[in-house]
Amino acid sequence: MKRIESAQNPTYKEWHKLLRRKSREKAGLYLIEGPHLVGEALKEPGVVHTLIFNESKAYKEWDEYDIPKIQLTDSLFQKLSTTETPQGVLAVCRLQSVAPPETAKRFLLIDRVQDPGNLGTLIRTADAAGMDAVYLGAGTVDLYNQKTLRSAQGSHFHLPVVQQPLEQVLEDLKKKGIPIIGTSLNGQRLEDIEGPMASAFALIVGNEGEGVHPDILAMTDMNVKIPIFGRAESLNVAVAAGILMYRLRGI
Repeated sequence: MKRIESAQNPTYKEWHKLLRRKSREKAGLYLIEGPHLVGEALKEPGVVHTLIFNESKAYKEWDEYDIPKIQLTDSLFQKLSTTETPQGVLAVCRLQSVAPPETAKRFLLIDRVQDPGNLGTLIRTADAAGMDAVYLGAGTVDLYNQKTLRSAQGSHFHLPVVQQPLEQVLEDLKKKGIPIIGTSLNGQRLEDIEGPMASAFALIVGNEGEGVHPDILAMTDMNVKIPIFGRAESLNVAVAAGILMYRLRGI
C-alpha cells in the first residue's frame, strides 16, 4: 500500500482542499469518514475514488476492492479528519448527480435549511420514510458538508438528493399532478387532514428561523402545521418533517 508522510505531497494537498465547498465542486470529489459511511459508499459502483487509512488501523475486509488505497501517518490523517476521535478510514468519493426515476411519487423539498446536522437528519428520515427523492433549494447548506454526511449516515447513497431551485421543481411536479404540501404556522392543523395521501405528495419544509419562503408557499396546494401541546415554541425542522412524512403516508 502506498504511504504518504508529508503534508507537501501534491495528492495530500488536493485532498485537504476537499474540506472546502468550492474545492469539492471544482474537483467533483468529496470526503467521507468512518467505516459505516465508507462501507455504504462501497456498495455503490463507481462512487469511491480512493480509500485512505491511518497507520494505526487497517480494514482488511476491503482488500478485495480494486480501488487505490493510501496509508497516512496519524498526524496527516488527523488533519483530514473532522471528528474528535478519527476512526481510521476516509474515502475520496465522486460527486453524483442522480435524477429521480419517472415513477417517483413522494418527494421532500428543503428550503434554505442552514444547519448541516438538520439537513443530514432530514435526508436520513426521508430515506427511512420511503421517500423517492429529496430536493435541496437555493440557500440550503451543502450536502457534502462533513456534519451533513455524518448525520445522513449514508442515506444520500440510497435515494436521489438533487440540488435545484424549488420553484422549478414545483412547476415540474404540478405538471405531473403531484399534490404539493407546504408547512406554515398559518396552515391547516395536521389532525384535521382527512385521510392519507400515501399514493403521491411533495412535502416542503423550510428554514429553521423563517420557515418556508412565502413565494414557495404561494405555489402549494395545501399548507399544514403540527400542533404544539406543550410550552415549546416550535419543533426542530427534521423532527417536524419526520412526523409529516409518516402522517402523509398514512401512518
